Amino acid sequence: MQWSNVKLIYLREMRDQFRDRRTLFLIAILPLLLYPLLGMSFFQLAQFLRFESPRVLLLGEEELAGHDWLPPLLGPAGDRFAAAIEPQIGERGETEIKRPTDFPALYAEFFGDDESLAEASSERLQKFAQQLLDSGRVQAVVWFPNRFGESLETSRQAVLDRSTDVLPELPQPLLLNKSANEKSRLAMQRLQRVLENWRSLVSQANLSAGDVPQVATQPFQLKTLDLAPPEQKRAAVWAKLLPFIVFIWALTGAFYPAVDLCAGEKERGTLETLLTSPALRREIVWGKLLTVMSFSIATAVLNLGSLGVTAKFVMGQFAQIGGFGADMPMQLPSPAVMAWLILALVPISALFSALCLACAALARSTKEGQYYLMPLMLVTMPLMMLPMSPGVELNLGNSLIPLTGLVLLLKSVLEGQYFEALRFVVPVAGVTLMAALLAIRWAEEQFNRESVLFRESERLELGRWLVHLVRDRRPTPSVPQAMLCIAVILVVQFFISVAARPPAEGLTFGFVSQIAFISQAVCILMPALLMTLLFTSNRRRTLLLDSPPRPTHIVAAMLMAIVAHPLVIQLGNLVQSLYPMSPEIKAQTEGLQAALGDAPYWWLPFLLIAVMPAFCEEIAFRGFILSGLRHVGHKWWAICLSAVAFGAVHTFMQQKISAAVVGVLIGYLAVQSGSLWTCVAYHFTHNGLQLLSADLSKLAERGGYPRVARWYSGENPLIAHPATLTVCAVALCALLWAFHHLVYRRTDEERLQEARERSSSHLVGAS
Repeated sequence: MQWSNVKLIYLREMRDQFRDRRTLFLIAILPLLLYPLLGMSFFQLAQFLRFESPRVLLLGEEELAGHDWLPPLLGPAGDRFAAAIEPQIGERGETEIKRPTDFPALYAEFFGDDESLAEASSERLQKFAQQLLDSGRVQAVVWFPNRFGESLETSRQAVLDRSTDVLPELPQPLLLNKSANEKSRLAMQRLQRVLENWRSLVSQANLSAGDVPQVATQPFQLKTLDLAPPEQKRAAVWAKLLPFIVFIWALTGAFYPAVDLCAGEKERGTLETLLTSPALRREIVWGKLLTVMSFSIATAVLNLGSLGVTAKFVMGQFAQIGGFGADMPMQLPSPAVMAWLILALVPISALFSALCLACAALARSTKEGQYYLMPLMLVTMPLMMLPMSPGVELNLGNSLIPLTGLVLLLKSVLEGQYFEALRFVVPVAGVTLMAALLAIRWAEEQFNRESVLFRESERLELGRWLVHLVRDRRPTPSVPQAMLCIAVILVVQFFISVAARPPAEGLTFGFVSQIAFISQAVCILMPALLMTLLFTSNRRRTLLLDSPPRPTHIVAAMLMAIVAHPLVIQLGNLVQSLYPMSPEIKAQTEGLQAALGDAPYWWLPFLLIAVMPAFCEEIAFRGFILSGLRHVGHKWWAICLSAVAFGAVHTFMQQKISAAVVGVLIGYLAVQSGSLWTCVAYHFTHNGLQLLSADLSKLAERGGYPRVARWYSGENPLIAHPATLTVCAVALCALLWAFHHLVYRRTDEERLQEARERSSSHLVGAS
């Protein structure tokens, strides 16, 4: 690759983008106007947000009369609560007290002119209060029941006289509101605080009458001391917010230029001229990639600067109205924080730019390209929002998650935890770099395929499309059909898992066997078989059943599963150390093992765990799905994608990771041997060893055979010894090398891709 060509393409694309007024507005003008306009709009709207004093209906007020020892509930005027129990909250007004007589028309309708309110039935009082709440004339109701004051007096005298240890039961005040109404809900919260304060004063009055000091009920107070310096307090506020905002704008700033550079050039007809130039496809991709990265970084930096300037004035206004406390003044981030954010923008912009460039290359038009923004958001948003969840911290397991590890590392740096962040710089940088390189490689693949670059816009006619699928069936499925099969399996599995509820007495073998059969036969096998019948003409070739299995391949696959067994166990232990199982998941796995142990026959668990998954899952993932994904043009892309789908159908996250790694190994056997039975043999042996090792470990723990205990359990089991792992790794590599020398059947796309790579290497050598 010649960087001079990359530079020329970069300058060309930058010049074209600067001529586009829409791009300039999105990148430069919009960030400078957006946040000031939002801040101004906020203060304009704040003028209309006036807090109204809540109105509370007071029923049974006469029950408190005549008891002078009770602290006052109402103020001197009787239209507000006492100041001692209702402190002021900012600029919010005091609660307004309403009586039934304040609503004369409704009062006359319910109680009449002669009837006393104290003699009214509770049903009538409740209907009266409900109508006031429904009409919005009051937001909450407090109702002191009949004989409330007398009962409170009797209970007080019993405590003071110490005549009994059992206090009489008191009628409880009733609070009414409508939680569906926001004003009523807020009024209810305020009313509860007021009555709790009044109850505390009643308790203090009882303690004083009984000569019990108040300090006896509260012998000590809890005091807190925050040792974090003010700089870290301010950083804690920005650490969660800024990375999310900056990365979102980096994705947005990369998407629209990428769509214009790919789909836009298709519409303008200038892409053909660029492709016929002496520049290689890789050089074209890198030139466009650097252009998209430039706009991505510029968008994020300009938004960050505009947000900082606007936030300075907004927080100044908040400080004047008391929006923030003086103990944690909100200030702009320091220049060091801004420098770390800009530094993190480089790898994340490269990742987003490559993803956007690859998606934009798939689009037939600019309109279609804009539709791809939402799927990208749906994939990246959870990874960027996960660090904002409480309790998520930077550790080795989280640092290996793309985007999430980078956000957590940046959060630790912004909070000043440099030594903590330094421990995970290497894994975070490695994962981010690997993800960016894979995304760039994907973008290069899109530009190397004329079928992608020169697709024309088409209208979908459902009838003709269905006829085309059935009439013009290919020998093996296409890539979209393989992806559709994965989606169908995951969706059906989701609904089955939601509908399946374990019995109340716990997991039983009957329930486990039913769920295992449904999950394998209905969720995995049936969609693959139906799509094979509908979409393919050579079904035996699709399912890798067109050639008879070779006994040497079957034996080698089973031997490979045996030597890989200790390595898989250590992989599972490593995954569990990085991502520990929750107590709920541990309880489920233990219940599942106990249910399998209750099987009436020893061979039933092997049938459910070893035989059935080996047959059903291999037909779906190494049969239909892998055959379709191989039309991508690279066998390793197909193997890895099918392995990820294979891991996704497993239940727990720890199982998903281990199964995905094993899926890569089985997929390689499927491609090299060309027979599904090789994969079934490996899968059966692998699952059988897993089940057998679990049973032998239990036997060793119960004091079984000493050799079994020494092999599978104990502090230093032989299966985890470095010598054992080394021998198994060497044997596994030797078997893989033997399969590597097999001549496998390539697809047309794979042969075309190999020819293209050979021609590119010749061009690079000649230059």
